[in-house]
Amino acid sequence: MGKRHSPRRGSMQYWPRARSKRPFTSVSARASASEAKPLEFAGYKAGMTHIVVKDNGKNSMTKGQNITVPVTVIECPQLKVAGVRFYGPEGYGIKVVTEVLNSKFDKELSRTLDLPKKQIDFEKQISTIPEGADDLRVLVYTEPKKAGIGKKRPEVFEMALGGKIEDKIEYVKAHAAQGIVVSDAFKAGEYIDAHAVSIGKGFQGAVKRFGVDIRQRKSEKTKRGTGSLGPWTSQGHIMYRVPSAGKMGYHSRVDYNKKIMLISDKPEDVNVKGGFIRYGEVKSTFVLVKGSVPGPKKRLVRLVGAIRLSPKIEKIAPQVTKIVKESPQGC
Repeated sequence: MGKRHSPRRGSMQYWPRARSKRPFTSVSARASASEAKPLEFAGYKAGMTHIVVKDNGKNSMTKGQNITVPVTVIECPQLKVAGVRFYGPEGYGIKVVTEVLNSKFDKELSRTLDLPKKQIDFEKQISTIPEGADDLRVLVYTEPKKAGIGKKRPEVFEMALGGKIEDKIEYVKAHAAQGIVVSDAFKAGEYIDAHAVSIGKGFQGAVKRFGVDIRQRKSEKTKRGTGSLGPWTSQGHIMYRVPSAGKMGYHSRVDYNKKIMLISDKPEDVNVKGGFIRYGEVKSTFVLVKGSVPGPKKRLVRLVGAIRLSPKIEKIAPQVTKIVKESPQGC
């Protein structure tokens, strides 16, 4: 019988395992676009279900057949414009040249930011490009009150746009009052990267945290700890590579190349009887993403255009024939 091989888990690619400072991530790399449109969007993870689609892949073994695909339901209410940041080059990076806040806010935004009392002409202020600026990004905030999570405090983050800076300004002017919807950023069949903070698991031991083997019956009293902490000659120093107990989870993670199966503004097409467990019912526009995405339910997931996608992959919108709505609760 062959020897059972079970290396300890815990990739050194993620080291140190720093916990996230906030429940949603920041995005540092985005795909570019020639037209003025959002390069990303955000929504709340509702849960998972599965759909039946007609396979339209040219080289697929099940071409033309109906197949079942697991999907994650992400509710994406519209994003409102909170302001604009103009950026300019500095050394090896970029710096903020100036920031202009919108004069019209929802009252819920005061739960997150200290809103200015002075009213300004927002469109007039952003019409003139400041000296030294060659790019702009939009400050947006979410509307969780329109989702099914029972939350009022919005999240505020930066969102990048495609195109030239003049085109970006015109896009912001057109959407400053009405908001930005997910269909402006993505279409069915496109690929995205899902940025989210993973599930926090609290303080865990080395067995669960790193997958070390449980010691034999006749070993020391502690059987769920690390066998050796290092040599005697190290004067009590323990290397950082030694698996040890500590806080587990709640990390910023990215899932690459996730396919968008469907974007719809009809929540009745996806709501299960009794609602999604630990979420409730979807009330606004939703996105079905193939496979799973990081994070627990109700957590904000940032959807960004795929940056590692092979040019050979075709972006074909799938033909969704059925969305399974049977409740896992047996309602």
